[in-house]
Amino acid sequence: MSAHTQPHLLEDAAASRAVAPIIARTRSYHRRSDPVAYDCIRLIVVRDGSAILFSEFGQQPVKLGDVILLGANTLCGSEPEGHITVTTIDADTDYVIDQVFWQHVGILHDRLDAQDFAATIYTEPAQILRLGETRAGMLMPWLDELVALSAEGRPVETFYRMQALWFSVAHVIAPFIKTSQVRTSSTERATAWPTSPRIRRFSPLRAEVRKAADLLRSEPERRWSVTDLANEVHLSKSQVGRLFVDAFGKSPIAYLTMLRTERMAALLRTTDASITAIAQEVGWSDPDFAARQFRRSVGLTPSDYRTLSRVQAPQAAG
Repeated sequence: MSAHTQPHLLEDAAASRAVAPIIARTRSYHRRSDPVAYDCIRLIVVRDGSAILFSEFGQQPVKLGDVILLGANTLCGSEPEGHITVTTIDADTDYVIDQVFWQHVGILHDRLDAQDFAATIYTEPAQILRLGETRAGMLMPWLDELVALSAEGRPVETFYRMQALWFSVAHVIAPFIKTSQVRTSSTERATAWPTSPRIRRFSPLRAEVRKAADLLRSEPERRWSVTDLANEVHLSKSQVGRLFVDAFGKSPIAYLTMLRTERMAALLRTTDASITAIAQEVGWSDPDFAARQFRRSVGLTPSDYRTLSRVQAPQAAG
């Protein structure tokens, strides 16, 4: 799971939570945050204030009455306009796939069929749902109770109540989620929401997959190929690709692109180096290709991202 150390609107909850299929917390944020991605499905409800978000949907404002839906391994950054208060719900991908199966059990054969079905209809990994203040207000009591139960850290004892609250929230937002009847290719499915189910809690991640991810994180600037990665961990190319998607919801190269984009965003914000130099530093020799990859992941060109960060920097410092 990718994460930055600074407080973030899309903050990592893993360090402070017990093992549970869903976790909720409410926090206020006052500073901008670089694009970051997490290995879970995220539902972010704006309770007060406003911000500018940048992700695959481009640059979009959010305020009270809006809900942000992010698929696993989807980059998103934020720039609060003064401040923003949100309640964030993290939902394990396997947990959501299981719900898709039972929701459509009349037409699905098994959970693998549910995975295929979900990949067919949920093809947009980053969405902003404009519920409006009235509908969003309906969610607040359920969100508050979810946060309180999450803070107790007793997932077994509170499981049924938290599930009931989650279903209540999902019932309100579901009509606003964009769906598609166009079946995507197997490659596209590896980068779309929901990702492939991963049984993270019931069987250990293979050592080779952990090593492969560590290699990419430690040297994202290296000119990696799947063959190189396979040789490093002593697996075949097909094994590396399959195991990596099962573990992280992305192909090795898509995961590497995410890591490079995160590093590029940080350098654009904190240095005056040229975009060409930054692209080369993170591992892209072609600056035009780097710019396309950055825009695809973040929703902004590198130049626009740098301009936004420089314009907003005095406000954040204040």
